[in-house]
Amino acid sequence: MKQVVIIGGGASGLVAAIIAARNGKKVTIIEKNNKCGKKILITGSGKCNFWNEDQNINHYHTSNLNILNQFITKERQKEVLKFFDSLGLIYKNKNGYYYPFSNQAASIQNILISECQKLNVEIINDITVEKIIKTNCFIINPNKENIRAKNIIIAAGSKAAPKTGSDGQGYELAQKLGHHIITPLPSLVQLKGDESYFKNWSGIRCEVNASLFIDKQFIKSEEGEIQLTNYGISGICIFNLSGAAAIALNKQKKVSIKINFMPFTKNPKQYLKNIDQNTYHKNISELLEGFLHYKLIDIILKKAHINRKIPLKTLSDNEINNLINTLTNFEVNILSTNNLDHAQVCSGGIPLNELNPETLESLKTKNLYFAGEIIDIDGDCGGYNLGWAWMSGIITGKNVK
Repeated sequence: MKQVVIIGGGASGLVAAIIAARNGKKVTIIEKNNKCGKKILITGSGKCNFWNEDQNINHYHTSNLNILNQFITKERQKEVLKFFDSLGLIYKNKNGYYYPFSNQAASIQNILISECQKLNVEIINDITVEKIIKTNCFIINPNKENIRAKNIIIAAGSKAAPKTGSDGQGYELAQKLGHHIITPLPSLVQLKGDESYFKNWSGIRCEVNASLFIDKQFIKSEEGEIQLTNYGISGICIFNLSGAAAIALNKQKKVSIKINFMPFTKNPKQYLKNIDQNTYHKNISELLEGFLHYKLIDIILKKAHINRKIPLKTLSDNEINNLINTLTNFEVNILSTNNLDHAQVCSGGIPLNELNPETLESLKTKNLYFAGEIIDIDGDCGGYNLGWAWMSGIITGKNVK
């Protein structure tokens, strides 16, 4: 009988294996891919932004916000860089974002696998865990490999990025072992609508403030670059709004994004009047070219019902106010998110109130633990999802019996 079996050799599973093995446990990883850590390779566009200096708990999201601070603590956050120091990883801090010094995600993957090998962690690749039976122990795939284990850590990921092997099988295993599953939904994903002007603004990138509204109520805002596409909107700040948008859409609520194309000024009306006074013989379209893409100018002026060839000074107060409102509260109705193939992570998963926050052991089934994205915690862009993977892997690795 194996002492500890970890189902899933991704970020959290590899860390859990290392910590458990360092604590004297005999560890086996079962990984469905032909190599562990496949999803690590696509993080941070292949550069692997593995941590963030700003560890405000507001960067993490869950359905059980009232107990989130029991799972993500300052003490646990401090352990992450200590762990990577213990592996000998050289990394750099770029404006608060941590990357391996090599700028290669493979450096993280290789250093984790190498440490597992040095600690004699058994890695079994190319096996999909389809069934687990709990008797006096756990029996994994009883009709095939028939692997028996005293303790199991399920670190099988979510349904996001299925090409890396994340197919949601861990959810089914957890349900059959007594757990509920909060519906997994795409997060850190593009948002889609059905506006006629999308085809005209496709390919434009711009710095904006984007605000999420659900049933016409303001939820949160993000500032940064967005990408305007032929299906809707994308970009990091949109990704950070997408999780809450997906949950609202799943509940049949009305979702919209309001875009402020003038985040650089608190008084957009005066700003336009000032640049109009400082320029010569420019019409309203030419005036806006100082900070907007010409394709976007056409869309905004058409939406505001303003002739592009007239000077700003000829506009009435109502027309100017309408223009400012269009520039700073440009509303895009959101009908859906992009699918799981394009999502970086999922929201949902194992509810926090079904886990021991000290150990991440199941409160439903003894000697069963969870780590990583399968748990109902997801984070913003910027290293937070890997951050939770490292933290949860350390927790389970320390506490598995």
